[in-house]
Amino acid sequence: MTIMYGIPNCDTIKKAKKYLNDNNVEFTFHDYRKDGISADLIEQFFAQLGWENVLNKRGTTYRALTDEQKSTLDENSAKQHLLDSPAMIKRPIIIHKEHYYLGFKAAQYDEIFGA
Repeated sequence: MTIMYGIPNCDTIKKAKKYLNDNNVEFTFHDYRKDGISADLIEQFFAQLGWENVLNKRGTTYRALTDEQKSTLDENSAKQHLLDSPAMIKRPIIIHKEHYYLGFKAAQYDEIFGA
């Protein structure tokens, strides 16, 4: 079973979903805003992908942090920020056959899903 994590109005999520649908890959979509997110799930993401990779530093939510918040970020404070603002999680995160993948690039998905 493939699970995609993200928020539905994200352009990258839309591209990733289109890719999966176009290539007949069955998946479940986990919407952080509707389905929620837990500290345990964030810890899994951190363990598999690295906390600095999971934190989306390009988004407006991250840019809204104060300079002090940004300069003192560590794994624990990042986890709290992601719990409070799931939009700050880099998207999408996909779990496929117990492997974790971050972001969307068609070539990467071709390798993952054998398209």
